[in-house]
Amino acid sequence: MNDRRPSVVVVGGGLAGLAAGVEAADRGAAVTVLERRPRLGGATWSFEHRGISFDNGQHVFMRCCEAYLKFLERIGSAGDVRLQSRLEVPVLRPGGPAGAIRRTRGPAPLHLLAALVTYPHLSRRRRLAVIRAALALRRLDPDDVALDRLTFGEWLAARGQDAATVEGFWDLIVLPTVNVPAAEASLKLAAMVFQTGLLSRSDAADIGWATVPLSVLHGEAARRTLEAAGAEVRTGAAVQGVRIGPTGGPVVELDAELIDADAVVVAVPHDAAGGLLPPGAVPGQERFGELGTSPIVNVHLVYDRSVTELPMAAAIGSDVEFVFDHTAAAGLDDGRQCLTISLSAAKRYIGRRASDLVDHFGAEVARLLPAAAGARITESMVTREQAATFLGAPGSHALRADGRTALEGVFLAGAWCDTGWPATMEGAVRSGVQAGRLAADRAVAASPAPGSGSGAPDEPAVAA
Repeated sequence: MNDRRPSVVVVGGGLAGLAAGVEAADRGAAVTVLERRPRLGGATWSFEHRGISFDNGQHVFMRCCEAYLKFLERIGSAGDVRLQSRLEVPVLRPGGPAGAIRRTRGPAPLHLLAALVTYPHLSRRRRLAVIRAALALRRLDPDDVALDRLTFGEWLAARGQDAATVEGFWDLIVLPTVNVPAAEASLKLAAMVFQTGLLSRSDAADIGWATVPLSVLHGEAARRTLEAAGAEVRTGAAVQGVRIGPTGGPVVELDAELIDADAVVVAVPHDAAGGLLPPGAVPGQERFGELGTSPIVNVHLVYDRSVTELPMAAAIGSDVEFVFDHTAAAGLDDGRQCLTISLSAAKRYIGRRASDLVDHFGAEVARLLPAAAGARITESMVTREQAATFLGAPGSHALRADGRTALEGVFLAGAWCDTGWPATMEGAVRSGVQAGRLAADRAVAASPAPGSGSGAPDEPAVAA
């Protein structure tokens, strides 16, 4: 008698892999998650230094990130995030008045009209030009692949948006979401971001972020959830490849081990996925590397006192892009305040010395927040993600893979896959859920039904 549960192996323990594993386990599969690093969470992780918890980067989400929010609920982390009741992003400028991008109770896109009409960082002429461009942007179809031939900057320029308008408004949104400036961003991705987040539903862009370390929010919580569902989670497990075995099912190759499975989800970055699969497994596989990468740098500054009451803010006229109050997640309760400066598309900062970045951004924060000028920085940390996201430039759409492969029972997941979203936590979770669903369905179809065996013992699932 064969009562073996359908088996799914997930290669990669980032958000996409964790979401795939949870989805497959919830559908009844026996799941094994393999992660080469000693930790889970992929590009969202944290570490402790001198008793302070730092995240590798400041990750945020929006209310429209429905798959991500459901994932947090499933792994028991929904109470460990803060989600704005109503969008409000203070926009600071050194020596100038503070503005804000905020919404009212009205329907989209009228919910932003009051903020734009009174926005102090743009002239009246530029504000009117932004409103006209936003209405034109709303008429675009984000599914139109032709939009991926143009940069967002080209499209904006054709609609009268000058450099000051792009810096003062458009880049505040496209830079942190697509991880490239408007001048380089695919119009297709930019249209998706603005339509989904700001122009279709009034509450869609309410911003959320973690109130605990990211490793607690994602990796540790997902491990508990997976193990409670009977899954095996293995870190330090370096997968060498995935192929089809002699029996026609997928096989995962480790250094000294082969794992047979009914289905496999490969949830690794695009520059690693192609090397794990045999040639021809995915159309365009040899071009995955052309997606490129874009870095993110975060500068973490711990002050000897509170220097701002703002939970987060954007900035213009400063090298600071966004600054977040990380005090609660850092575990500080002694009167000190931890601020995290998040720098997207950070090519010009990625190679600079940490001490130089701390000095430079300490001075920049003092220009934005006068109270910081009189405070002392007691601790600092610089975190760098060289390949934080794929490069969301024109031409990227054709390079993003579908979740299916030509290998029977092998599926792909990752924020780089073709979800329609830029490289975000939402995109990662969406791809993982889809791949986990496909893998579980395939595993059930490939696994013998209980009692259908010949009476011989099952073949071992793992062979040395």
